[in-house]
Amino acid sequence: MIRLTPTLTVRRQNARLVLSGDLVVWTLCQLDAPDRTGIDLAAVARLDTAGAWELNRRRAAGAALTGLSAQHTDLLATVDAARPVADPSPPAVPAWRRMLQATGQRVSGAALYMVQLAEYLGRTLAAMGRALRAPTQFPLTALVHHAQESCLRAVPIVTVMSFLIGVVLAFQGSDQLRQFGAEVFVVDLIAISILRELGILLTAIVVAGRTASALTASIGSMKMREEIDAMRTLGLDPDTVLILPRVLALVIVLPILGLISAMAGLLGGAMMSWVELGISPAVFLARLADISVAHVAVGLIKAPAFALIIGVIGCHAGMQVGKNAESLGRMTSAAVVSAIFAVIIADAAFSIFFARVGL
Repeated sequence: MIRLTPTLTVRRQNARLVLSGDLVVWTLCQLDAPDRTGIDLAAVARLDTAGAWELNRRRAAGAALTGLSAQHTDLLATVDAARPVADPSPPAVPAWRRMLQATGQRVSGAALYMVQLAEYLGRTLAAMGRALRAPTQFPLTALVHHAQESCLRAVPIVTVMSFLIGVVLAFQGSDQLRQFGAEVFVVDLIAISILRELGILLTAIVVAGRTASALTASIGSMKMREEIDAMRTLGLDPDTVLILPRVLALVIVLPILGLISAMAGLLGGAMMSWVELGISPAVFLARLADISVAHVAVGLIKAPAFALIIGVIGCHAGMQVGKNAESLGRMTSAAVVSAIFAVIIADAAFSIFFARVGL
């Protein structure tokens, strides 16, 4: 059987195209006239779906088709019915609904984040319970190492910061109290502010920015290199080996850093009071002795809670790091922001609680 090559003859007659032969996919390139040009199809012998699609497109553009046989008309109708129809554009969502949806997503995301933090807090406490039952399995060397990294290396910056805060408080307080002849009360202002609030709060913020990022980076790097999976393969518990020493080290050293911060702040306030107001160190100490010990207790009670918050947030962010460096950087930044925000919220909650109970 010999297959003949399809041929199409195109003639122009009175601003129309007169076709004869085969209008199929191989001959469509010969229709080089504008889409609105009329076409006479009386002499067309063969028409396939490609030709029918082209004729439907030209007819939709305004071209007049004449001379169609019944068979060709049916084919054009079939091809036109099978043409895909574009999906209608979705209706515009009102602005108030978009805002409400975004708010709901943020609230649900925050609730899920709180649930995850509660889970990691529970895992830390469970790991501590296991360590108490089997003390030989507790990584004491890691605890000492992280205590050194969290405490000793943070002493200079905490000391300088608190010293300057004490200087600023004394300078600003003396400016205001001098108007009422109550300069001596600047000692009470400095002592209560630093011992009760600023000493431990600023220390926790510094530790949150310094240690939370370090926790996330160290654990996240291990997760990127699949070292945590290797630990599980070797039968080691990551909660006991990685999370517990870091969190426990913070809980131990943050009260010590808080005391160092308070002493540095009082020293700065005493020096500025001596220079600015003429309050001698002996008078400053005598006035300081009248300050209630409850203010010191309030500051120290906050320290372990702040340490637990910073440690859990930093370790949780580290365990959420993916397989790329971009994820590590993103989670490190998120850990610092979340830890500082959580510390400030916790301090506000403590302030309300102590005010209610009369401390």
